[in-house]
Amino acid sequence: MDQNELKKMAGRKAAEFVHDDMILGLGTGSTVRYMVEAVAERVKNESLHITGVATSRRTRDQAEKLGIHMKSVDEVPYIDVTIDGADEIDKNFQGIKGGGAAHTMEKIVATASNQNIWIVDESKIVDQLGRFPLPTEVIPYGSTKVFQRLADEGLHPRFRLNEDGTRVTTHSKNYVIDLHMKQIQHPHLLQDWLIRQVGIVEQGLFLDLVNKVVVGTQDGPKVLDAHR
Repeated sequence: MDQNELKKMAGRKAAEFVHDDMILGLGTGSTVRYMVEAVAERVKNESLHITGVATSRRTRDQAEKLGIHMKSVDEVPYIDVTIDGADEIDKNFQGIKGGGAAHTMEKIVATASNQNIWIVDESKIVDQLGRFPLPTEVIPYGSTKVFQRLADEGLHPRFRLNEDGTRVTTHSKNYVIDLHMKQIQHPHLLQDWLIRQVGIVEQGLFLDLVNKVVVGTQDGPKVLDAHR
C-alpha cells in the first residue's frame, strides 16, 4: 500500500471512536481529510448528532460541505475528543505538529479536549523527535530579532517560504520559523525555553497530550495507547 492508503486506513479507523452527541475536534492535514470524510459518512448513515470544532479554515470548510455541524472553540463548553494528525511521534508518545502552519490553533483545541487521538501513517513513528523541522509561529514585528536569537542558540532557524519566495503566514497572519535541529535531545526543556521567548506565539512540540495513536501500517491499522 502507498502512503495515501495508509493515511486513509488510519483516518477511517479513528472515525470509529466517534459517537452520538459528541463535541469533536477536527484537526488539519492530509490524514485528517480521510477521517473527516469517514465521520461525515457515519453522520449521514447513522443519523449521528455531532458538533465539530475545526483547527483550520480548510478543515471547517470540508466538514461543513459534508454536512457536519460546526462551531468555534469559543462556542463550546468542552471538547470530548480531538482527532488530529502529527508530523512525528516518538516512542514516548511526544509529537511535533505544524507542517500545515496551523499548530497554534491545533494546540488550543487539543488543550481544550478531554482526550486526543493522533492519526498517522507508519512513517511518522520515530525513535527521537527532530528529523521533522520544529515549527514556531512568530509575530512579524521583530521577527528578525527572534530569528537571530534562535540562531544564536544553535537551533538552525529558517523562515518558511512559499513557492514564490514570500514568507508563509498562519491564520493569524504571523510568520513560521522552522527549526532544523535533526535531533531534539530534551523536548520538555526546549519547549520551556521557546515559551519564554518574546515574539514566539506558539511552537510545535505537543508534549504529554495524546491518549491514543492510530497508525496505518502495511499489516492494517494499529491503535497504540499512550496511558494518559
